[in-house]
Amino acid sequence: MPELRKGENTAVGSGRVTAELHTVGDPVDLSALLVAADGKVRSDDDLVFYNQPSAESGSVRHLAADAEGPERIEIDPATLPADVDRVVLVGSCDPDDATRTFHDVKEVLVRAVQQGADPVRFCPPALIDGERAVLLMELYRRGPTWKLRAIGQGYDNGLAGLATDFGIQVEESQEPQGQSEAEQADTEESRSTLHAVPTAETPGQAEPMPPAAASAVPTSLRKPPLGTVSLEKGGQVSMSLDKSDRELVVTASLEWDGGSERRRRQGADLDLYALFVPASKALRGGKAPGALVKSRHRAQGVPLRPGATVPATASGATAASGTAKKGKGADVVYYKRLGSVKGRPYIRLDGDSRVPGLESLRIVRPSEQGYVLLCAYSAVSNGIGSFRSFGAKIVIADGRGSTVTVPLFENTKTRYWVAIALVDFTEADGAAIHHIEAYSARMTERRPVLHPDGTIEMNAGPVEFKRR
Repeated sequence: MPELRKGENTAVGSGRVTAELHTVGDPVDLSALLVAADGKVRSDDDLVFYNQPSAESGSVRHLAADAEGPERIEIDPATLPADVDRVVLVGSCDPDDATRTFHDVKEVLVRAVQQGADPVRFCPPALIDGERAVLLMELYRRGPTWKLRAIGQGYDNGLAGLATDFGIQVEESQEPQGQSEAEQADTEESRSTLHAVPTAETPGQAEPMPPAAASAVPTSLRKPPLGTVSLEKGGQVSMSLDKSDRELVVTASLEWDGGSERRRRQGADLDLYALFVPASKALRGGKAPGALVKSRHRAQGVPLRPGATVPATASGATAASGTAKKGKGADVVYYKRLGSVKGRPYIRLDGDSRVPGLESLRIVRPSEQGYVLLCAYSAVSNGIGSFRSFGAKIVIADGRGSTVTVPLFENTKTRYWVAIALVDFTEADGAAIHHIEAYSARMTERRPVLHPDGTIEMNAGPVEFKRR
């Protein structure tokens, strides 16, 4: 497998090239620029990314991460028009959060795959100086042939600044309140800084050319809503959220239909529980959020909020022994503790339904949230049927066009608890929703425990029977 170093190039065929982005650590977005011989795009349509997933009738396409693979760009060189000199692949941090840089991305790999040839790999050098975007690789013309070049050049002003340097008019984001005029001037200056990309075949930087004609409507870098998504078993999806939006309400509902007419007549009483770790107690960087752990687990990672004092365990477990606290010691919202949206925990259950239908809770101020584990409890009076046989599922929506359904796939019986979904609010640009589907032990009434690092321990919480 050819492995390029920074500045190296290799010839490729004229067949379709698929560039995959693989990262470890903070999330990175992949995009592409169709660039003319003058080093500029021809129009704003030449930026291919999550908001504009295709250019030149599909010659260059953006594909989101899915069951087929990671986020990727597909390029068909044979169908590109003659005035496209090269296609530049770009990796960038969240455009809505200026604090995110490649310093928090532990590994970056771009892998270019072409049918009938060995994949070409490139790992750019570590970016530790505040870079928020990086030119990864480019596919470019050399006479009748096409070549791939490894670039690895970082930009400190993110995708917006990089795109602007290539001639794209980007919709300006609102400056943070309280920023001084001098700070705003510094920001604008940094956004206009052009970093040269010297290569073996282009030893110097050409004289800057006038930008391409601006489109009537500037390009927006804000991520689009997900639409309607149903998670596969063990899957996850990221929901983009504006955490500064005080009007934002995320709803999470436990829905069930009873599964049969007989069960519906009996009541089929399921209950929605939300175990939560607030942002002030949350850890990140340890075990993967949503991982199942055993007893006496010690939460690992660094505080989500620097300087915060975080206990070793939370949501029902003591720091000393790992055994569960009962009653008011646990961070949980359920039918006996409905919570609040006007004060902490900024989570509220709307009520208790004892018949098939739904129970819903509202989550506001996502910036105050760390992790929220959504669980279902089956009252003893329901019998031994599986949660799936009751038609149970979790539905999460942001009211902004994203709705995620988390179904159940197992017909596990004689279980009173199931942890269905984990909502990870520690992501800077929104929340990651994980499919969990972890069941309590057979005939065990102890509820799950959510630790400060987002890990889950089954059969560790208090026992609390519900009677009619």
